[in-house]
Formats: sequence, structure tokens, C-alpha cells
Amino acid sequence: MPPADRIAGQMPLNLGFMTASPPSSLPPSTPAPGPQPADVAATIERLARAEGFALAGVAPAQPANREEFFRHWLQTGQHGEMAYLANHLEVRLDPKRFLPGAKSILCFADRYAEKEGVRSWELGVREDKTPAPGPQTPSPRGRVARYAWGDDYHVVMKKRLFKLADAMRAHWPNETFRAAVDTAPLLEREHAARAGLGWIGKHTLLIHPQLGSWLLLGEIVTTLEIRNRAGDCVAGPGSQSPALPPRHDQKTGKTSSHCGSCTRCLDACPTSCIEPYRLNASRCVSYLTLEHRSLIDPAFFPQMGAWIAGCDICQEVCPFNNPLRLPDSPPPHPRYKPRDLAAGLDLLEVLNWSAADRQTHFRGSTLKRMKLEMVQRNALIAAGNDLAQHDHPALRAKVRDLATDDNAHPLVRDTARQVLIRLGQG
Repeated sequence: MPPADRIAGQMPLNLGFMTASPPSSLPPSTPAPGPQPADVAATIERLARAEGFALAGVAPAQPANREEFFRHWLQTGQHGEMAYLANHLEVRLDPKRFLPGAKSILCFADRYAEKEGVRSWELGVREDKTPAPGPQTPSPRGRVARYAWGDDYHVVMKKRLFKLADAMRAHWPNETFRAAVDTAPLLEREHAARAGLGWIGKHTLLIHPQLGSWLLLGEIVTTLEIRNRAGDCVAGPGSQSPALPPRHDQKTGKTSSHCGSCTRCLDACPTSCIEPYRLNASRCVSYLTLEHRSLIDPAFFPQMGAWIAGCDICQEVCPFNNPLRLPDSPPPHPRYKPRDLAAGLDLLEVLNWSAADRQTHFRGSTLKRMKLEMVQRNALIAAGNDLAQHDHPALRAKVRDLATDDNAHPLVRDTARQVLIRLGQG
């Protein structure tokens, strides 16, 4: 999955950054008086807070710790159709290939789920506060993951990261700063964990001990050497102690986290694609709905439920995302405020969408990269799951029509046929 605005009384980020070099070694072109080591912390903290990031920290620009695991993960096809993960592999494994001469990675996080909008796994309340669909419901709705409820985080974060990089470039003109969000070849969660923004949980997502895992990540890779005077390189909202990093045993090579014996995310995963600290992405509902471009194996249809864009289940059940735990500050960035997508999408409407309809509904959303045939494929699967329990004559008729429509996209037509076969009507 994937924000703090400026607010009165916001707790300090407490970055505690320092340059590794003494003041006398700063570039001659640095404006006088040049920034002193202690000033680096204040400067970056001020800039990060001004851009409304919930968390910030720094990590050394080191190669990946689990290179062999990642290579094996790719070789065994657990990335599914996400071929881009194998592209530029050497760059992804070593940030110095991403930016020659890189010494530090500044890591930032936005929150994207309001406290009152986060579903407690104990309560089991739907996000839109409406009753679950029943036999009398005129048209069932497909669910959309929370990260897509507001504006596209790629745009929201990149604009602020570029602004932050420009400001830092003005302070240190002889250094290079390169901003990135998750489309860049960086193992962002590993770097964020090194920076002290949290630990990588059993569901493989980053968890902050106070803010949970409803976080979006961004980075600035730089040739500026930065270290934390306390050695922990961390920023936390109102906390004097750093976020707990993963515990790494140098003798065994194993890394443990602070998830303890909890297995809620593993137990709740509908496709059982999660093992502790490992994800078979090719089976993940989020992957199947957003990244998988071809027909989906009908064996996954029942497990996909009503999800048509992403999946939040492993985060919904996480105790660290219990709304009773989450602090009131910092809030999500205003541009992540939930829009109509938060209430889901009417499945019958989606199946009647034109290309222009898709563009209108997804304008400004990260879902705009989803092709119409993918959205309708997912809507058909969700419709089949609902029709297996409830009677919706108009929806059922639409599925039948699409199954025999020679003008429909093959992905849509073939999925409709798969759904009918599952319903015993093929």
C-alpha cells in the first residue's frame, strides 16, 4: 500500500541529521556563512516539515541486504507479470547505480488514512459506514483500496520532493539530489527501515510503531553525506525515542521485527499469499486487480471478493492500525482526502463504462493507469461473487451480454464466460 499537513502545534520531526564532514570541508561555493553540521539537522527538518511529511529519516546509500532472496524471488516468478521489477535489477539493488556517488538516502512518508476512517479489525465496520450488500440492494459495489481514495500520491509526493530537493540544492549546490517515488528502481521499504521510519512487518509492508502501516514512501538520494548524531537516523511524530528498526542477527543472518507472535495478516489473507516477511505477489489480490494484465485464474475468483482495485485486508487486521492506537497528529495531507472512490464503484455502471467514463472517474487518481478492460474484468469477478449469493437480474443479464458480445474486449468477454461457468450457467 501507499500524510501530514502543516498544523498548529505539530510535534517536531526530531531528525537529528548531521553531515559526516566537518564545516571546513564544505564546498567553497556554499553560500556564506556555510551550514554548520548542527544546522543540517535544523535545515532538513524545517524543509521536511514545511512540505507536510509525517515521517522523515536518513539511511546510508548501501546495497540491498537481501540480494540473493530478491533474485530468487524473481527467478521463481513470484513477481507475476510485473516484469519491470526485473528490469534495471542491478540499479534496484544498489542505490549508487541509481545515482553515481550517492552517499545518503533521505526517506519520507505520508499518511493516507484518517484515524476515523481506519477500520478496526475487531469492529468489522465497512469504510463507508453503510450496511453490507443484501438481497434488496439494487446494485452491489466494488471495493477500492484506501491508497487510491484521494489524489494520485505519485503526483502529490513528487511535487513536494522535487521542491525539497531544490531547496536542499540551494543549500548545498555542489551536491546532487534525485527525488523518487515507488516507480523508481529503489527498494524503498528496505531503505525506509534503515532510516528508522519503522520495520518491515510480516505482511512485508513498513510499520511505524505509532502510525501503523498506512504510509506512502518517497526518497531523495543524494551525494551529500549525512549521518545522525545519535546513530539512529529517525524522525517520529512527537516521540523522543526512534522508531524501532528490525533486529538483525549477524551470526544467523536472520532479521526479526516487532510483530512478535501475531499472525493476523497471514491468517486474514484471502489467497494465502503471505508467509512471514515474504509475499508471493503473483497470488496477491492487489496484484491481481492492479498489475495482472491478462485473464485471472478462476481459482482466485472467490477469494477476490468485492475488490476491484487493490486490497487492504492485511492492513485492516494489523493491530498497529487499530484506530484506538493512532495519534491525532499528524493528519493525512489534504490531497489524500477521500473522494467518491471511497464508497466503491457500482459494478453495473462499471460494466457499462466507455473509455471516456473510465477517464472521468479516475481523473487525478492513481487508478488512472488501469485500463478499461482491467477494471471491467475485475468488476465481472466481483459481480460473480455477489451473484453467487444475491439475485441482481440486471447485473446477471449484463454478464450474459458481455459473454456473447463479439465487440467486447477479449479480456472482458472471456472473463464474463468464466464467471458464468462458475455460476453454473456457462
